[in-house]
Amino acid sequence: MKEKVCVIVGGGKGMGAAVAREMNKRHYRLALMSPSENCEKLANELDGIAVRGKAENAADTQALFDATMEKYGRIDSLLIHVGGPPKGDLLDIADEDWIKANEMVLLPVIRMSKLVTPIMKDQGGGSIVNITTFSAFEPSLTFPTSSVYRVGVSSFTKLYSDRYGSNNIRMNCLLPGFTDSLDLPQKFADMSTFKRLASAEEQARAAAFLLSDDSTYITGQSIRSDGGVTRHM
Repeated sequence: MKEKVCVIVGGGKGMGAAVAREMNKRHYRLALMSPSENCEKLANELDGIAVRGKAENAADTQALFDATMEKYGRIDSLLIHVGGPPKGDLLDIADEDWIKANEMVLLPVIRMSKLVTPIMKDQGGGSIVNITTFSAFEPSLTFPTSSVYRVGVSSFTKLYSDRYGSNNIRMNCLLPGFTDSLDLPQKFADMSTFKRLASAEEQARAAAFLLSDDSTYITGQSIRSDGGVTRHM
């Protein structure tokens, strides 16, 4: 049996890097992308491949896909983890920043899905996980563009799962809370019922569960891993 392959968009540091390490433990081969050399360093460490680029750049995600298929010939799992889009006071945000937020948050999910779905169909299945945010269903004026577009990712995820479930392809969202991969003050840790930040490794284990065959009957879901911050039931 061929070794399984996991592609990680945003796999240079933080949660993306933690997911790469977790999937490596599960014996997946890795293809990583990030804007800096971090993805290349991590790929060298984990015996994978790397393509430097940005999620919002269609040419970069195409290059990642092409390099993965050339190297491994298959894609079993895909993680999409993007940075934070522009912020500002709600009606002061320029049109260009709303467009940028769409290009950063939602379009990479759609574009990568178009690339990997034919491969996963031919292989008999696969799993896609989109890391978004705990606030996707509790919009925050602190993160307006993120609140608008990340819930759009959850909507797309549900539609995709309906469309491709018969092909044994799953798509889910992981909605993390405040995590130690960011330099955050204690007030954010205190928002959790545990009074601490999540570790990137904790979030990675949740993502790996969804990416792997451990979760073969879970699809179309937006699963919160937020330490109880949100009140949504």
